[in-house]
Amino acid sequence: MKREASSVPAHVAIIMDGNGRWAKRRALPRYLGHREGVKGLKRAVRYAANRGIGTLTVYAFSTENWNRPKEEVDFLLDLMYKAFVQEIEELKREGARVRMVGDRESLSEDIRAIWIKAEEVTADNRRLTLNVAFNYGGRAELTRAVRELAAQALRGEISPEEITQDHLARHLFTWPSPDPDLIIRTGGEKRLSNFLLWQAAYSELYVTDVLWPDFDEEEFEKAIQDYLKRERRFGQVSAKEQKE
Repeated sequence: MKREASSVPAHVAIIMDGNGRWAKRRALPRYLGHREGVKGLKRAVRYAANRGIGTLTVYAFSTENWNRPKEEVDFLLDLMYKAFVQEIEELKREGARVRMVGDRESLSEDIRAIWIKAEEVTADNRRLTLNVAFNYGGRAELTRAVRELAAQALRGEISPEEITQDHLARHLFTWPSPDPDLIIRTGGEKRLSNFLLWQAAYSELYVTDVLWPDFDEEEFEKAIQDYLKRERRFGQVSAKEQKE
């Protein structure tokens, strides 16, 4: 169904792609592209909060990113750590509640500690929920959820016949956030790249050739306006077809 022009998606998810290409086009080292990407994230968080979007989920580091050159991986981990050390108080002032969405067990102790601190400091904020998908992979997330449900079944806490989609959803990293209404991908690639595979079942997709460091408030608004023009049917017949 179509939405009123004044409405916005309750949950927007973003695949922040193009940092490396942004740097390459300027004959700069890749790490400078990632540094600019952090500035883009700050803009997106502020814009989402001001626009009335309740949840913003960003794809910051995938489980596949570990396969990149060690120097780049080390830089990304250090960049994430320093960014949260520097930005926690600002996120708190912006009213953003930070949640890490991903596998924490394989991360170093200092990175786990900064995540815990960010979540604790911003726990009472309600203006915006910021889910940061870090060390995240959709297939790994689903595998983890199935294992947890299987363990419950083995303990006799639930029978296999009782397991519903809602049960599985409650074991995802993103719970209790709603499924994303809109998924934005910058950089022009037209794929989900193992991002929110379960949650994206009926999400609207918006792909732009704009590289992430150049994705500003104007580009974000273009995505919102494109979303507002769409009719979400969730497998049902459109309102126009019903009248015919």
